[in-house]
Amino acid sequence: MSIRAAVMTEPEAPIALWELDDPVLEEGSVLLETIASEVCGTDVHLHRGRLAGVPYPIVPGHVSVGTVLEARGVETDALGASLMPGDEVTFYDVHETCNACYFCTVAQQPNLCPSRRVYGITYSAHEGPLGGWAERIYLKPGVRVLKLPEGLSADDVIGGGCGLFTGFAAVERSDVRMGDAVVVQGSGPVGLGAAACAALRGAGSVAVIGAPKARLDLARKLGADVVFSLEDDSMDERAAAIADMTGGRGADVVIEASGNPEAIPEGLNLLRDGGTYVVAGHYTDAGPVAINPHTHINRKHADIRGQWGTDFRHVVCALRLLAKHRERFRFRDVIGARYGLEGAEQALKDVAALRVTKAVIDPRFGA
Repeated sequence: MSIRAAVMTEPEAPIALWELDDPVLEEGSVLLETIASEVCGTDVHLHRGRLAGVPYPIVPGHVSVGTVLEARGVETDALGASLMPGDEVTFYDVHETCNACYFCTVAQQPNLCPSRRVYGITYSAHEGPLGGWAERIYLKPGVRVLKLPEGLSADDVIGGGCGLFTGFAAVERSDVRMGDAVVVQGSGPVGLGAAACAALRGAGSVAVIGAPKARLDLARKLGADVVFSLEDDSMDERAAAIADMTGGRGADVVIEASGNPEAIPEGLNLLRDGGTYVVAGHYTDAGPVAINPHTHINRKHADIRGQWGTDFRHVVCALRLLAKHRERFRFRDVIGARYGLEGAEQALKDVAALRVTKAVIDPRFGA
């Protein structure tokens, strides 16, 4: 029996439909039937060849939801909840950290482990269905599986998805305090996730800079108090408005979630003296940008932090928040369109062109 998959064969090449062999399950592994897998900005960058070390061809889809078809010797999920065929689950995409290197043991930053592998990004399609753009997903022994919290649907989880998890991580990294003025640069999934999490953490005000209008409307629904349009508001107008909001000081925290290098100088300009700037949108290499170390960093006494991807606890805690605040923060509404495997290339194009905020691959769609 074979598995149909949408495969990214190489940068800029058309997405191909492949037939992959059904995996032989190892002890400790789980096989899922895919319900939904997201198409995020990282997938667009992968298609443009902006991340080093990607073993093309790959089956993309690093955040997915599926139904358990078979669990070989696995009776519970990563948190101890019983796991049975038919359960709807998601999983942590980072795998095969060594638990022995400096980053795993001393720094306690396993996301930086040089041995790490990532579903949908650093596994070759020749190794099997190790990404979500496929009818079934093979979870190798040791992959951390999570049953969906009670009350959450697949759409709730995938509507938040990578953006929610990364936005949660960025807000945590920023040490936002209750009452802080927060600016989020970017209104895509990561920016929306950051805005929602900053609001939940008690920010006094949350401003989101982005485009198009539909994304800014979502930002308001998900926690932004004020939005600024990249299409209609000039950089000077945005700076003046944020200065007015903060008594002329600037934002206590600015979170870059745009993936655009040009956002960096503006973000540093919007930051108050002594504020914290978190760069979370540059998981892949979008190129350099010029900044002035004196005016942007040193004289400003800026605290600049990077947030590359997520840890397992970010996924767990973000899902808990989503379960509690499901109706307040309707991330399922972020889903803009669904595509079958045959539509994966169009999904990439629609995400790249900002025609949809969250595109979802559902192998059953259109079947």
